[in-house]
Amino acid sequence: MFHVLKINYEKPIDVIDQTRPAHLEWLGDEVVAGRILLAGRLESGAGGVLITGDISAEDAQDIIDRDPYTLAGVASYERLSFNGGIRAPGL
Repeated sequence: MFHVLKINYEKPIDVIDQTRPAHLEWLGDEVVAGRILLAGRLESGAGGVLITGDISAEDAQDIIDRDPYTLAGVASYERLSFNGGIRAPGL
């Protein structure tokens, strides 16, 4: 199962940016581990999106729960899960 994890900022951007370095370090570790394939801020600046690898719903929730943004209470998540039945080679 693949997951689109939409991050919604719950605090002003200056508050978000205080936690951003820890979030980016954590995110880098998730990418290296293969749990996150793609990540970036929304064009609007109101949050971000993470695309996971083929992981369980429980693992996706674990990603959400361990994000420094979640731990700091500055953002919330929406999870959209899909089976990824049609994939690019190598996924």
